[in-house]
Amino acid sequence: MRAALLSILMLLTGCEQGPTLERFGGPTMGSSYSIQYVRQAGGPAPEQVQAAVESILQAIDAHYSTYRGDSSVSRFNQLPANQCLPVDGDMLELVTFGQHLAEQSQGAYDLTVEPLLDLWGFGPQARALHVPDAQAQAQVRQRVGYRHLRIEGENLCKDAPIELDFNSIAAGHAVDLIAAHLQKMGIDSFLAEATGELKAMGRKPDGSPWRVALELPREDRQVARQVIAVQGLAVSTSGDYRHYFEDNGRRYSHTFDARLGRPVEHDLASVTVLDASALLADGYSTLLLILGPQQGWDFAIAHGIAAVLVTRAEGGFVSRSTPAFERALKGE
Repeated sequence: MRAALLSILMLLTGCEQGPTLERFGGPTMGSSYSIQYVRQAGGPAPEQVQAAVESILQAIDAHYSTYRGDSSVSRFNQLPANQCLPVDGDMLELVTFGQHLAEQSQGAYDLTVEPLLDLWGFGPQARALHVPDAQAQAQVRQRVGYRHLRIEGENLCKDAPIELDFNSIAAGHAVDLIAAHLQKMGIDSFLAEATGELKAMGRKPDGSPWRVALELPREDRQVARQVIAVQGLAVSTSGDYRHYFEDNGRRYSHTFDARLGRPVEHDLASVTVLDASALLADGYSTLLLILGPQQGWDFAIAHGIAAVLVTRAEGGFVSRSTPAFERALKGE
């Protein structure tokens, strides 16, 4: 009788167990990912959720990694001019969005920058970081340009030997897919992050919001510039302070203006964008960074983008937040 009573008490205690905060993470896309989610009683176990998340990340890698010879993007990049490759709807969606960003920026943002990345030392086919000579730059620029890329039905086609690079939007897309899958599993409170792109939904078990640190664009150490509460939004930060090199006193980052065929040369160090879509936040943070402090600001204002632009100034940094960013922080 006592054993039966104890079993009943244990069952009752288990049923009354409140929500718990679960965490897991691991390597992905040459970087890492992390997931925090609120597990309700009877909700999916971390092992089950992790398996689902890593399946999504593996699919993204199989599609968009330029470091894999068997990926969808690598197979397209290996095609000669005037050829097409059948691709799935996922890639067509990303190409359509990338082409939209290119049109909006008059070609400053461009998915076809892969040959430039390799030439300057930032891409998968690169040998060393360096400033290429003018002749090499001119030759490679003939293989860059979003107008050489088109969609025909379910085929991706090229009329020049262009090569694509999805690094500016693939991680944001992955976060959106993960967020949608978590919600499908019945998880409505989580913070999902992949390679620095993240999205927060709901709240922590104690009712407090998810908080995200926006760091200063410093090369020497991580310093939080601002900590924001995020609910129902994605956060993307693009910066020139992680991947760069210096040559004869000049700084060259991995952020390219495709119109010029070379790394950007301005004082805008980082851009953070908030949006309901991690894909949009990822793409627009890159686009604004390419455009620079004034053109980027004007574009963000004109398009109602919730953004913070951090510019290098003598002795430190100066940040400007758009009205849409301030409204987003207030939940408006």
